[in-house]
Order: sequence, then structure tokens, then C-alpha cells
Amino acid sequence: MRQGNPPDIFVVSVARSLATRPLPKVNLVGLQCFSPPGASPSVCANSMKTRNGDPMANTKIALLGTGLMGAPMARNLRKAGFDLSVWNRSRAKAEPLADHGATVHDTVAEAIAGADVIITMLADGVVVGGLVMDEAVTSAMKDGALWIDMSSAKPEEARAQSAHLGALGFAHLDAPVSGGTKGAEAASLAIMVGGDADAFARAKPVFEAMGRPVHVGPSGAGQLSKLANQAIVAVTIAAVAEAMLLVKQGGADAAAVRAALKGGFADSTILQQHGERMTEGNFEPGGLTKFQLKDLDNLLNESGQLGLTLPTAQMTRDRFAEFSNNMGGADKDHSGLYLELLARNGLSA
Repeated sequence: MRQGNPPDIFVVSVARSLATRPLPKVNLVGLQCFSPPGASPSVCANSMKTRNGDPMANTKIALLGTGLMGAPMARNLRKAGFDLSVWNRSRAKAEPLADHGATVHDTVAEAIAGADVIITMLADGVVVGGLVMDEAVTSAMKDGALWIDMSSAKPEEARAQSAHLGALGFAHLDAPVSGGTKGAEAASLAIMVGGDADAFARAKPVFEAMGRPVHVGPSGAGQLSKLANQAIVAVTIAAVAEAMLLVKQGGADAAAVRAALKGGFADSTILQQHGERMTEGNFEPGGLTKFQLKDLDNLLNESGQLGLTLPTAQMTRDRFAEFSNNMGGADKDHSGLYLELLARNGLSA
């Protein structure tokens, strides 16, 4: 380089020189990347993602639970290039993932053997805790493995699981998600992560294959954030149901009303997506009612421990319980709360 060249030209020259050299394969989980001063963070991220054609090949992930949410999450992990093993209690639900390059296993221990990262997407914290506390499972874990629970659970369960795994030398993050099956398919899930900041940084490339992760605090904070999310979701579903019924009975065009409200203060994903479900009578599950009810029960349990009364959440929870337990709605989409509202008003679907 000639004397007098500006520093930025030197950086470009070095970058061009490095670009011609072969780079070794690296494990992106735990890798730190440093961008040149003033460069966008995406420069570093994109550089990491484009090396060697298969950038995630050295990071092995095990995903446990391939149901409505877990299956599309698994497909997106494979699209990102991760070496993926999967397990599901019912093997038939996991087998289609073999066509996407995942290895399907019959036992949890087989699936997690050698995995750098273990992801659970199961029914609740009790089910996840049964695995975390099982010595046959933890003894199969790779030294230094990271366990990420993306199920919806109680904050206290997340903290207990983190403490147990930490005592065994493993890291843990609670990282529940929002966005439903559409978000899981589109890799656009909102991911609320509680736990150690270094563990979050280590897991970020994994999370980004599935959505938008945000570190919200210490262990349990991810689950606490999910409870707040579910309170908003449940109450908004109830409000949208009332609005759609009012519009229908008043003789307005429900689709036109939703279009008119789009972009306004009352607009939301729930209004646009679930409002359409309600007026069309489509309650095929995206988010199951029984899981919405479970989350509201967890919310009220947590608020009770904090000495709080949440009257709107309590009333909405009771309506979901009626729909789930007494109207056959447990396995319907949670937008089916509209059917409970119809019944209250003596109307049929």
C-alpha cells in the first residue's frame, strides 16, 4: 500500500485480499465476529452466513416436539443449514422432516446425543421438566450443550430447569414464541428470551433462523413476557369477536370494516387474521384453544404470586374455559372464542 492511503482504502484492500483466501469451517454458535468501525452489524452477520456454502454445518441441533409449531420451525432450521435431529412422542409427526434433511430418532437420548443445542417445543413446562430432570436424558447431553425451551411454561418452571441444568454444567434459555403457525412457517416468530446474556449471544444465529429474538432479562423473563403476550392476545380476541358480531348483526360488510380499520389505532394482526376467521367460520387450529387456556392459567398463577388482580384476564380466561371444556373447543383455534360469544347471545354459527 502506498503511503498516504486513507485508512478506509486500507480496510478495503485487506478485505479484498482476505476474500481470495479459503476460510476454514467454523461453528457459528459461540463465534464472535467484529465488524470494521462504522460498518453495519449486518455486514458481520452476512459475512458469517456466506462462508463455505453450508455455514451452519458444524452446529448440531436436536429439536424435541414436531407438532403444529415445531415442524415448521424444524424446516426453517434445515433451510438455514443446521445439522438437525428431531424427536416426537408420535414418530409419524416427525417422519416428514426426513424429506427436509432432518434425522428422525425414536428416543430423546438418541436425538440429543452430540447436539450443541437442544430445543424443546412441547405442550407445557411439566412435560419439558420431565425431560430436564431425567438423568437418562441429561447423561446423553454433550458437554457444554445449551438447552433452549421454546414451549410456553410458568416462569418458575423455567427458573427451576435453568438451575438444575446449570448445576450439571449446561446452559439454559427460556425462549417462548408468538406468531402462531403462520409465523413459524415464515420464520418470523417473535422470540422472547430469558437467561444469561452470553448464552443468548451464543444462540442468536439459531434463533434468527426461526424469527426475531429479543433478550428480555434473566431466567424466567422469557416466560413472563409470553404470559404478558398471551394476556394481550386473549383479551384482543375477545374484543375482536364482539366487534365482528356487532358488525355482522348490524348489517355491515365485515371484510370492508376490517379494511377500513387497517392502519388505524384499532388495527392488529388479530383483527385482520382472526377477524376473518370469525366471519368465515374457519376455526381450524393455528393456535389451540387448550394452550391459550393453559397460558391464561399460568398468567393468573403468576399474577397471584405477585399479589396482583387482573380482572379482564380472569374474565377472558373463564370464557376460554367454557369454550374449551364445555363446548368442544379445546382443539379448535383460539379465535373460536367467537363461538362462545354467539352462544351467549343465543345465536348459531
